[in-house]
Amino acid sequence: MKLHTISINNLKRRKAKMAFLTIGLMVGIATIVTLVTLTRSMSSDIERKMDEFGANILVTPQSNGLAMNYGGISLGGVTFDQREIREEDLAKIKTISNSKNISAIAPKVLGGIKVGSRDVLLVGVNFDSELKMKQWWKIFGDAPKGDNEVLLGSDASKVLDAGSGDSIKIKNETFKVAGVLDQTGSQDDSLVFASLGKAQKLLGKEGKITLAEVAALCSGCPIGDMVTQIAEKLPDAKVSAIQQVVEGRLKALDQFKRFSYAMAGVVVFIGSLIVFVTMMGSVNERTTEIGVFRAIGFRKSHIMRIILLEAALVSLLAGFLGYAVGMGGAKLALPFMAESKNAHLIWDSTVAFGSIGLALTLGLLASLYPALHASRMDPTEALRAL
Repeated sequence: MKLHTISINNLKRRKAKMAFLTIGLMVGIATIVTLVTLTRSMSSDIERKMDEFGANILVTPQSNGLAMNYGGISLGGVTFDQREIREEDLAKIKTISNSKNISAIAPKVLGGIKVGSRDVLLVGVNFDSELKMKQWWKIFGDAPKGDNEVLLGSDASKVLDAGSGDSIKIKNETFKVAGVLDQTGSQDDSLVFASLGKAQKLLGKEGKITLAEVAALCSGCPIGDMVTQIAEKLPDAKVSAIQQVVEGRLKALDQFKRFSYAMAGVVVFIGSLIVFVTMMGSVNERTTEIGVFRAIGFRKSHIMRIILLEAALVSLLAGFLGYAVGMGGAKLALPFMAESKNAHLIWDSTVAFGSIGLALTLGLLASLYPALHASRMDPTEALRAL
């Protein structure tokens, strides 16, 4: 009779104990898989939501300025050595060491213009980049597709008495209002958006930009290093990071990760204890059987292989079931714990193989002493029970 046949037959005879061992180890693996998958899925969801919130690095022209105050009254300020950023210089941002972390760059040019008798602020943007960074925008109508189309903020639309499909005149040029922004509660409500090249021409700032927003937000992005790298590439610009909301959310996520790892450690210990106690009990019950094996010529290594093979089979089954149950639990819990209801569950082969490997490792390590104990039994002592 082969050793693996003996192991399988023993598992069949002791179905209740092996089922208890499998369930105990499965629950431990399922808990770890659920915590790890939830943490990774929530990280991905937060990164995606943060990307939708817009820029987290702001590039503005470098300037020296003085605030004018006299007698406690603010008289505005005076700017000296006002520098401008050239549009062509923005290409240097994509050459920094961490350029792979940059998801979008949105240049802007700003200037005051007259539309009829009204003074408004014109903003020239690259609409593809702008819409990618400001995914919360809701447009009544369409986004501008040509140089002779504009997008109005909600307040600007009321001031100019123009809506989607209407026309407005800027410096004797007629522009079609492609769409109107829904109320955002920000400065965007009072702006008139045009294509970057057209706005530069209207404002007499060809090839120049007023500021640029950079979206490069993810939990693994070294924002501080990126700010330094961009500043080195653009010495005439002021580069600053907008990190308050980012750091708060990532800190909360980091705390959840630590809690998950602590829980995983406790679960690993309990799972190992269950395997050890169950296998030790199984060995003690099989004293006579092991004595017979030793009496008919089985070596110590054969006895150990029988016990460890039983543990390996049970552990593999627990690993597969634990991964399946853990992913199911994560799928059910994610909508309640994630930032958004449409958060995506991350399926990772590393977690699958890791959970099965962990179950196998725990099972074998916890069964090692019971296997050694069984192999060291004195066959004469064991046979006395017959």
